[in-house]
Amino acid sequence: MNKILILGTVAFDTIETPHGKEDRVLGGSASYIGLSASQFDLQTSILSIVGDDFNSSFLNIFKSKNIDVTSIQRVIGEKTFFWSGRYSSNMNERETISTELNVLANFDPQVPESFKNADILVLGNLAPSNQLSVINQLTNPAAFVVLDTMNFWMDNCLDDLLQVIRNVDIITINEEEARQLSGETSLSLAAKKIFNMGPSNIVIKKGEHGALLFSDNKRFFVPAFPIEKVFDPTGAGDTFLGGFAGYLAKTKNYSFKNMKKAVVYGCLLASFSVEKFGTKGLLNLDKVIINKRMQLFKRLIKDDM
Repeated sequence: MNKILILGTVAFDTIETPHGKEDRVLGGSASYIGLSASQFDLQTSILSIVGDDFNSSFLNIFKSKNIDVTSIQRVIGEKTFFWSGRYSSNMNERETISTELNVLANFDPQVPESFKNADILVLGNLAPSNQLSVINQLTNPAAFVVLDTMNFWMDNCLDDLLQVIRNVDIITINEEEARQLSGETSLSLAAKKIFNMGPSNIVIKKGEHGALLFSDNKRFFVPAFPIEKVFDPTGAGDTFLGGFAGYLAKTKNYSFKNMKKAVVYGCLLASFSVEKFGTKGLLNLDKVIINKRMQLFKRLIKDDM
C-alpha cells in the first residue's frame, strides 16, 4: 500500500459565518489534508503536535479513517493551536479574531522511521524551517513532494521559503499568493516566474472558481463543483490538497494527464468540505457518495476521464 506523509497543523477552530457559529471544531491543515487523502485507501500518517486538551476522542476521528497518529506529539500541560475567524456575508472576506500558537511555537517535527520512505510528502501550511527539516529526513529519493504555503511566510521567511520551493515537485497556492511570490499580476506570467524557483508543477487555487494546473507549457483548468449553500470555506484549500495528493499517492503516476485527474479529485473533495463547519463535511464520506458526485462533476466539465 502506498504511503503518504502529511506535515501540518492539527487545531481547534472557532468559526462564524452567515450560517451560524461553531466553537472549537477540529481544524488545522493536516486534519483537512489527512481526512481528504484518507479516501484513497493509503498508508497515511499525520506529523503534527497538540496539547493535552486534544483528547482521545479527536484522535479516534483520525484512527477511524485509518490515519496513523503515532507522529502527532501530545504535550502535557500545553494547549493545542487555536484559530478563530469570522466570514463576511458574501463569504469572500475573512477576519481573523484570534490566533494562539500554543504548542506549535516549539514544534520540532520528527519523521517516524516507518514513513521516511513515503511515496508522497505533503507539506501543509507551516513554517518553512519545519518543512525543510522534514524534507531532509526522508530516505526515499523518489518521493514526490507537494508544498502548500501562504503569504505570511512570504512576508516573514522568504529566504527559507525559497529554499523549500527549490526542493519540491509541485507547489499549490492561491491567486493572491501566486501574484505576491512572483511579482506578476498575470497568473500565466506568475507561473513562469515560479517555475524558475524550482518546482516542475504549479497549482493555483481559485477558490469558488476552481483551480489551474501548470506543467511546462501545458495548462489545465477545472471549475469548482457548484454547491447550493457554502457553510464554511475554511478548509477548502487544504481539502483540495489532500484530494489532489491522495489521488497521486494512490496511482503513483505523476504525468500531466494524471495530475489533471488529481486536480478534479481535489476540487471534488473540497466541495464536501465547505458544506459543513470545520472538518465535519469529510467525516461521513464513502466511495459511493464520492463516486456519485464525481459522475455529476464529469458531466459538468465534460472530461473523458
